[in-house]
Amino acid sequence: MSTEPVATGSTTIEGTAVVPGVGYAPAAWTRPRPTVPAEAPAVAEDAREAEVARFQAAAETVAGRLTARAERATGAAAEVLGATAALAQDRGWLRAATKAMRGGTPAPQAALAATEQFVAAFEKLGGLMAERATDLRDIRDRVVAELEGLPEPGVPTPREPVVLLAEDLAPADTAGLDATLVVGLVTSLGGPTSHTAIIARQLGIPCVVAAPGIREVAEGEPVLVDGAAGTLTVGVDPEAALAAVAADAERRDAVRRWQGPAATSDGIRQQLLANVGDGAAARKAAGGQAEGVGLYRTELGFLSAEKEPSVEEQAAMYQEVFAAFGGRKVVVRTLDAGSDKPLRFANLEHEDNPALGVRGIRIAEREEGLLTRQLDAVAVAAREAGATDPWVMAPMVATVPEAARFAELARERGIVPGIMVEVPSVALLAAHFLEHVDFLSIGTNDLSQYTMAADRLSPHLAALTDAWQPAVLTLVALTAAAGAKAGKPVGVCGEAAADPTLACVLTGLGVTSLSMASSAIPAVGARLASVTSAQCQEAGRAVLAAPDARSARAEAARILG
Repeated sequence: MSTEPVATGSTTIEGTAVVPGVGYAPAAWTRPRPTVPAEAPAVAEDAREAEVARFQAAAETVAGRLTARAERATGAAAEVLGATAALAQDRGWLRAATKAMRGGTPAPQAALAATEQFVAAFEKLGGLMAERATDLRDIRDRVVAELEGLPEPGVPTPREPVVLLAEDLAPADTAGLDATLVVGLVTSLGGPTSHTAIIARQLGIPCVVAAPGIREVAEGEPVLVDGAAGTLTVGVDPEAALAAVAADAERRDAVRRWQGPAATSDGIRQQLLANVGDGAAARKAAGGQAEGVGLYRTELGFLSAEKEPSVEEQAAMYQEVFAAFGGRKVVVRTLDAGSDKPLRFANLEHEDNPALGVRGIRIAEREEGLLTRQLDAVAVAAREAGATDPWVMAPMVATVPEAARFAELARERGIVPGIMVEVPSVALLAAHFLEHVDFLSIGTNDLSQYTMAADRLSPHLAALTDAWQPAVLTLVALTAAAGAKAGKPVGVCGEAAADPTLACVLTGLGVTSLSMASSAIPAVGARLASVTSAQCQEAGRAVLAAPDARSARAEAARILG
């Protein structure tokens, strides 16, 4: 907790800043999860198949609800909800529960046992698989609630504005939030790149994560959340709180009035692009201020598939995105699966550390034809949509030969080749990689976790995986400098691009494009318009000289105002 109160008698709880903005309202905690006794009377043998059918119906109902939410959502929310819905129909989990029920275990206890079996495996694997444990427990609780005839657990449905407090939120909870009623979101767990943080950013809800002190906050107590400072204040003077909300409203109004294209106050342009996961998200982004797509995540069409989509099926998906932007820049990321995003048709053997294992382009190297068929589909889709020179980048590249081979395959199909900068080796040798590819795109989420040797989903390590870490920004600066020398663009498509102040710093470091959730673009554009290019460059130099992330953030705020 901070020792500097906002007002006499107030207490400020510190966490990790995720989404800027100020909200003031009564605290509302998430609804409790259903309690399942560890043991219960055995089900009679002649009733066991009926118990299996009851469980399967409940799982199908839950999956259906989540799928319906995914169809109504866009961008990261749709992607995450779709993956969670698939988890409700996971064959391994259903098989384990069914086996227990046929042995006489009642459905709720079977769901509990099957879940803990898989959670134990996920937690042993560590890394990105840890978040799947949270997701699976959420599925379990929703299925149990359905079996018991109880309301869905999780987020309450408020009638008046609230600041939502939770230990952690499952993706299904976060994606369904109403930003007009939930004016702030604070969790005791989570990290700056967790699903909760990513979706909150897309929804524009002020958000703070990794704030364990909130456990002391009572239901209904008025609280002030500051998503830029990463704080939650209890006992603040109401007039002071309302003044802070009013000032934030002015900032938001300036954001709403902003019209692109983006530039600093002295006219230095910055290209702002959208991160999308499907055609619906691309159409929404195209209707806003996005100049194009800086990251098209193609894995959404693969994760729930029983077998690899055909070239024709893939091309139909990709064509929607190309068509939405009518010939404007679209950067397609090839399949980024593995680790926390396994493929049913390309299952890998057990990996002790999947975050450092077979993922991204490494899957394509194992599964012959997977990459070439996807590149064929991109070429077909671009041609059908009338898009010229489509851009495609490969994830998790670590060596120059990998980049050279990918570039060769792309150019054979008339595609502009690039790679993601997620592994520090690429940033350190950026000049050598740029001898083979035409652009680089920095994924700050993974670059942070690999640079700082810290799981980006661990709430205990959130401060380490902050993109404001000077070591991470030094790698960004090295990459941008190599791009400038080679005359080739270097973008950022990680969550760091959506932070308005950090976006100014990245511009000062020489990054040529920023890609983010389309809802974040106006805030970034308005912030850039309020500063000069000289301020951005000065802030860039200052953060590289800072000893830690907190100091870097403070220095940038001082210089940029």
